[in-house]
Amino acid sequence: MNAASSGSNASSVDLSKIKRGPIVFALIIGAFVAILNETLLGNALPDLVKAFEVPYSTIQWLTTAYMLVIGVLVPITAMLQQWFTTRQMFLAAMGLFFVGTVISAAAPEFGVLLTGRIVQAMGTGLMLPVMMNTILVIFPPEKRGGAMGLIGLVIMFAPAIGPTVSGLIMDSMSWRWLFILVIPLAAIAIIVSAIYLRNVTEPTKPKVDILSILLSTIGFGGIVYGFSKSGELGWGELEVYGTIAVGGLALLLFIWRQLSIKDPIMDLRAFKYPMFTLVVVLLFVLMMTLFSTMTLLPLFLQGALLMTAFKSGLTMLPGGVVNGIMAPISGKLFDKFGPRVLVIPGLALVVVALFLFTRIEATSTAGYVVFIHIVLLIGISMVMMPAQTTGLNQLPRHLYPHGTAILNTLQQVSGAIGTALFISIMSSGTKNYLKDNAANPAEPSPAEQVQGMVAGLHNSFWIGLAIAVLALLIGLFIRRTRAPEEQAKQAA
Repeated sequence: MNAASSGSNASSVDLSKIKRGPIVFALIIGAFVAILNETLLGNALPDLVKAFEVPYSTIQWLTTAYMLVIGVLVPITAMLQQWFTTRQMFLAAMGLFFVGTVISAAAPEFGVLLTGRIVQAMGTGLMLPVMMNTILVIFPPEKRGGAMGLIGLVIMFAPAIGPTVSGLIMDSMSWRWLFILVIPLAAIAIIVSAIYLRNVTEPTKPKVDILSILLSTIGFGGIVYGFSKSGELGWGELEVYGTIAVGGLALLLFIWRQLSIKDPIMDLRAFKYPMFTLVVVLLFVLMMTLFSTMTLLPLFLQGALLMTAFKSGLTMLPGGVVNGIMAPISGKLFDKFGPRVLVIPGLALVVVALFLFTRIEATSTAGYVVFIHIVLLIGISMVMMPAQTTGLNQLPRHLYPHGTAILNTLQQVSGAIGTALFISIMSSGTKNYLKDNAANPAEPSPAEQVQGMVAGLHNSFWIGLAIAVLALLIGLFIRRTRAPEEQAKQAA
């Protein structure tokens, strides 16, 4: 079985009678529940430290393990989508997420809670690529922008309200309610999916290459784990640079393996299409900036402006809401005008926002931070889905699962790298400032600690600005694309 036959088999499903609206509705509900869950725990970590009597280095595994599982699982979803139907994949993903949520809500000890989070992450890791692949299959290229915009609304809006919702819950209820309240939402998502979701691809069941799965797990898992732990342990620890080195070596072997076997689990021949490759590089760079900014901003709000976790969540909420509103608008504009009129101005807004972030001080007002955050996320919304849709539109149908798996995997890796890089730059800048300016660097005063944090943040945002300028330069080369099938149809 080769790639070409995969494509033909996948397209043999009759899509003429498919009702797209209910399918998109089912996908959106599932995505919203799963992605909202990713940011719910942030404000609860201090309470969980007290509840389970474990140190922060241990409680951090609730987020590190989540990222790690998704980073390991997403690369093999392209292969899984060729073995199972759309309904089987999505319902299994939501089922895993539901079970993980129940386990987490009832957890009597930390180990059980961590197990629940891992099961949740397995569901999320399976679901996101299936969702994007389904959109690509059921919508023609000229209508994909609007559909991807709706998905973008969920992907950006859900994590934006997560910190606010969790802050509100933690102010008045137990941490368990973070999971209890998600259970009925997950159940509704399963019911809606079971009723409305239809199979849009036909399984071809290619040969499973166990060595590729092993190399993928070690490669992507080692890199995500190493960069995630660097913020906690520092770069000098063997656990950090050792796992990154092992992961990098395994990743090189994985790439070689995928290019040399007949049925790769992640078909890297997608990189033969130049606009897809350009978009992958662009989004890798952009997501480094986005993930790191989303990590640094709460630290500034709580550490420098002395806000509570709930208030910092409220401060970041307007940007997330505006981003969610902009996502479907950007999708419709993309369908009408193509990517350039959105991507280039969007990247310019990102550059402006990051420059403004380099100027923030401990005396900056919350309103000023809200304004910059809104500018940043408007820019991100003009780039994310239009760029992804442009890159995926150039791929032939049989490469859709592989293209979505590549994009989702590299976003997880870039998020881990970006967060670790920017946190380490901030920490180093803070230490250098206190060393040179504090009256007693070993025991700096609260005011000196705030100024040290601001100095470290400035260093991080300057690097972020440089990365954003690089993204803008890459974005200048983006063009509207057409799939090979569409080009062949027009030629005929």
